[in-house]
Amino acid sequence: MSVETGDTVDGATAPGSRPFSAFERMVAWRYLRSRRKEAFISVIAGFSFIGIMLGVATLIIVMAVMNGFRTELISRILGINGHMIVQPIDTPLTNYVDLATRFAAVPGVTQAIPLVEGQTLVNGANNAQTGALVRGIRAEDLERMKAVAGNIRSGDLAAFAAGEGLAIGARMADALGVSVGGSITLVSPQGDVTPLGVNPRIKTYTVSAIFEIGMSEYDSSIIYMPLEEAQLYFNSEGIVQSIELYVSDPDHVDDLRQPVEAAAERQIFITDWRQKNQTFFSALAVERNVMFMILTLIVLVAALNIISGLIMLVKDKGRDIAILRTMGASSGSIMRIFFMTGAAIGTVGTFAGVLLGVIVCLNVESIRQFFSWISGTTLFNPELYFLSQLPADMNPGETFSVIIMALALSFLATIFPAWRASKLDPVQALRYE
Repeated sequence: MSVETGDTVDGATAPGSRPFSAFERMVAWRYLRSRRKEAFISVIAGFSFIGIMLGVATLIIVMAVMNGFRTELISRILGINGHMIVQPIDTPLTNYVDLATRFAAVPGVTQAIPLVEGQTLVNGANNAQTGALVRGIRAEDLERMKAVAGNIRSGDLAAFAAGEGLAIGARMADALGVSVGGSITLVSPQGDVTPLGVNPRIKTYTVSAIFEIGMSEYDSSIIYMPLEEAQLYFNSEGIVQSIELYVSDPDHVDDLRQPVEAAAERQIFITDWRQKNQTFFSALAVERNVMFMILTLIVLVAALNIISGLIMLVKDKGRDIAILRTMGASSGSIMRIFFMTGAAIGTVGTFAGVLLGVIVCLNVESIRQFFSWISGTTLFNPELYFLSQLPADMNPGETFSVIIMALALSFLATIFPAWRASKLDPVQALRYE
């Protein structure tokens, strides 16, 4: 075995006296290679490598999918819902056209949309029924709402602009068995007042457009109706219930509260998207943090396997350590040899896990479809998870944190067995050989 000559200690040659020298790297590499009599130790090292690789990959994949869920949900929820909702306090919003114009002129506000909303029962073909939220909106506002206007699956908004048709979600259209040009009947409890009470209002409309946002809750429950028709249908002639504002930076809506209140020139009540979805997004954040802590345990268990593997390697290599010490190798050199042996497993396992995680994240939807085909079931049912596709959004900062965490655990796991190796007495090690 060739060695690198270093300084001399008491007349003897001290191999590899420089930290992490070629000699120390060579010995560490020899200990990593599998030999027949060391098969069990190699198996433990292999399991440690696989454990770290799978732990890192799982962490990256789960965090990316949860980030993708959050990003997609925010973009789609905010795509059809305003970032700020203005509602009246004292008197109804009769001057909504003027208010919408003033709000749209506030710096940072990109769009102001007057709305009339109401719950209805919808009857389709073959007596199919479902509940729906009807949103009365101006045609020009709907055309600027790219989440809807940019995702028209069939039909167009020409009839809607003429006040003669409705736009409904794709899932609702499928559930009701209707297509563009077909008719649906809306039943609302807010009907006409008669001496015998309030009669439900029943009216039939033509479907002029079918949109598919990609979020099942909205595609199955929302109907867009021309604003003037919605005002008549819900007994709200000349007024709207709210004005929704879209802003350029949704994360800083608080900065626009005062300018919007000043532009209103009347008493208004303002809520924003964070208040309306606070419980939902807080639950997502808690789940994400808990999953990170739980999955970190996988990496921790793999790091503990490194400890057990190195301890067994130290016991097996007691004679080699004694010979190296008698040749002049310092205790620090022995410690570095075993540190590099364990750290190599952790480092290679970590970067293999990163590579595996990136590959899975880039193909996560294809993988989902493959396993759905194999199992014959729908994985991540859109009815439960709100999204029609499984998203994955890798955050560079989070991925870097996972790498640092895995490397730190791996390096820490090697310190104790490497220290034990450096403290091995060569006399005691050779006595019983």
